[in-house]
Amino acid sequence: MFGPVEFILAGVLVGFCVGITGVGGGSLMTPILISLFRIEPHIAIGTDLLYTAISKFCGSLVHAKKLNIVWPIVLWLALGSVPASFVTHWVLENYLSGSTHYKAILTMVLGFMLTLTGLSIMFRSRIEKFFAKFREDQHDSQALNNFNIQGKRVYVVLMGIVLGVFVTLSSVGAGAFGVMALILMFPNLPMIRIIGSDVVHAVLLTSVAGFAHMTSGNVDFQLLGWLLVGSIPAIIVGTLISSKMPEKMIRKVLGITLFALGINFILNPVKSKPVEKPQAAMVTQTNHQQQV
Repeated sequence: MFGPVEFILAGVLVGFCVGITGVGGGSLMTPILISLFRIEPHIAIGTDLLYTAISKFCGSLVHAKKLNIVWPIVLWLALGSVPASFVTHWVLENYLSGSTHYKAILTMVLGFMLTLTGLSIMFRSRIEKFFAKFREDQHDSQALNNFNIQGKRVYVVLMGIVLGVFVTLSSVGAGAFGVMALILMFPNLPMIRIIGSDVVHAVLLTSVAGFAHMTSGNVDFQLLGWLLVGSIPAIIVGTLISSKMPEKMIRKVLGITLFALGINFILNPVKSKPVEKPQAAMVTQTNHQQQV
């Protein structure tokens, strides 16, 4: 049986990695809760969504203060992701929550997103170098002044819908996957603007998805509290010493670990035991009484 000490240590581990590498806490925390602590997938996902929202909120304030946020991107992403999150949760609650395949679906989607996240972390530098060829040599302020989203609004909304669905199902993807998508759509936008916009949208989306899961009782607030106690100081420490740590090596280890966990969840999803129908149970009991 695990207690507060173990949960705090898990928060310290995830927070430290987030502080050093910038990798989203969701992609690390959810598989830890499911694989190590044996938390039910829907509880782990719901709790982790609120954990991610709270832990990323401070980072979003820093980006806002430094004017790193492109608000049109955030708003058009949210226009797709927020309704998609509500619809996804409604379908889960009304059609899948009572199914014996409920946990398997959640863990398989989680595995798929972890696999994509692991690949994006491992090859992020190569992806950025590839798209850097298409970036114009201009200052951040000039790039922001020349920024135009009008021709790509539909694509941004569609990307928001995809993120809304998969983040609500798995709690993973709002960070690494969102950044890669924005790089593809806006190759001329400075990287710091892409990261700042993605962080703010991630806070908004995980908050909405987390509150939706909370209404279904999928959030363990005691667990959430212990995770935050460990992770918030660790994020600060990790950020302060990040320049002295081998970030590239840690990123590769994290990427390989997430990829392996993702494959494992896809091949070995958490399964629910079939529930005996009340009618069948009643017939069995009646037959037993007749025999007696």
